[in-house]
Amino acid sequence: MKLQDRVAIVTGGGTGIGRGISEAFAREGAKVAVNYSRSREASEETVAAIRSAGGTAIAIAADVSQDASARGMMERVSQEFGRLDILVNNAGWSTRIPHDRLEELTDEVWDRTLNTNLRGAFYCMRAAAPYLKKQPGSSIINVASIAGLTGQGSSIAYAASKGGLLTMTKSFARVLAPAVRVNAIAPGFVRTRFAGWPASAFDQGEAITPMKKLPTPEDLGALAVYLASDGAMSITGQTFEMDGGLAALGPPR
Repeated sequence: MKLQDRVAIVTGGGTGIGRGISEAFAREGAKVAVNYSRSREASEETVAAIRSAGGTAIAIAADVSQDASARGMMERVSQEFGRLDILVNNAGWSTRIPHDRLEELTDEVWDRTLNTNLRGAFYCMRAAAPYLKKQPGSSIINVASIAGLTGQGSSIAYAASKGGLLTMTKSFARVLAPAVRVNAIAPGFVRTRFAGWPASAFDQGEAITPMKKLPTPEDLGALAVYLASDGAMSITGQTFEMDGGLAALGPPR
């Protein structure tokens, strides 16, 4: 197993992409702390699924947008499992606002978007760093978005938050090298409940990808496993796009 006996925290780990990563880590032998802020039931379901498959997991409540809450989560997980090897910053929030409706980007929308997607990731990385530095081969994986590269996505605020996360990935990769590797994954459309996209949006997005396929939570879990494993020991400061080739190649002609 690629992650045998390692300990991972996956923020927002009970639903969508987070669940895909949590379950993939557990299958590879990691002990997983499935973080949630509001989705308690879904997180407990994810933990139950991991345990029924023979894995080890706990659900842990923490609001990553609060520094004290992020610090408390790192301490609790370290006490529970005796170490911390992997942090996945997956927790995110967005609401769909067409980019030309500038007046709808209220202070409330900006604050919640940045506090969760950007400030929360910073708080978690800062809080986790002392624990991660103690473990050889430790890793941080930030789940960003293609929106952070293209400026598209559910809102301007969301795209800006994910662009900031990609920049912060490089900053932390420099700060924590060589003890901790820090990389980002930038998914395109993934069929989850995030931001309330209708099914038609996913169908249209899939149709214009060169691969004619959208990534799944399981696909993203497989990539996260690789980035957390010994096979990626020379990789840091990188962003891995996973969107069926659309951002890199454009739609088929």
